[in-house]
Amino acid sequence: MNKVNYDKKMQAQIKDLPKGTKLLLHSCCAPCSSACLERLHDFFSVCVFYYNPNIDEREEYEKRKAEQIRLLSETGWAEFVDCDHDAKAFAEMAKGLENEPERGARCYRCYALRMEKTAQKAKELGIAYFATTLTLSPLKNVEWLNQIGEEVGGRYGLTYLYSDFKKQGGYLRSIELSKEYGLYRQDFCGCKYSRRGKDNDGK
Repeated sequence: MNKVNYDKKMQAQIKDLPKGTKLLLHSCCAPCSSACLERLHDFFSVCVFYYNPNIDEREEYEKRKAEQIRLLSETGWAEFVDCDHDAKAFAEMAKGLENEPERGARCYRCYALRMEKTAQKAKELGIAYFATTLTLSPLKNVEWLNQIGEEVGGRYGLTYLYSDFKKQGGYLRSIELSKEYGLYRQDFCGCKYSRRGKDNDGK
């Protein structure tokens, strides 16, 4: 069975969009958002939604948020939509899944948590389109993300923008842009479980 080409699906979606169409883009961090925004800002009036309750430590959360705000300030590619850290929501979601491997059921639930909140915020703000930067990462499950986005969008009466942002050199471009803007690039997703795996590398 052939995999869906989500990049082509996105191209079809944006081909004839009216100028100024609004998009709420969930962002996991400034580096990932950089290449996504560079590609999207000519087609959409983008609002970046920084919702990442998976980030365990408050200091790390604030550091990543500050870098996101700085990138938007320096590029003018999007507006910024803030929200609470909401670490409790992630802790509740992860109950019973603490020992799941990375990229397993816990990660699926984490994707769904963040996509649901993004759709809720888009509905609240009257923004018809929403998307996520998570598909830029080679470590994230692009099929899961797009399936969740489609399902959540249907429930909220919104249009999910399909994506596979790592395509067309997107991930490599994010590295280039991170160097250009001097962005802090973290080496784990943010949750204590991914940090545990990082800390155990090579042991």
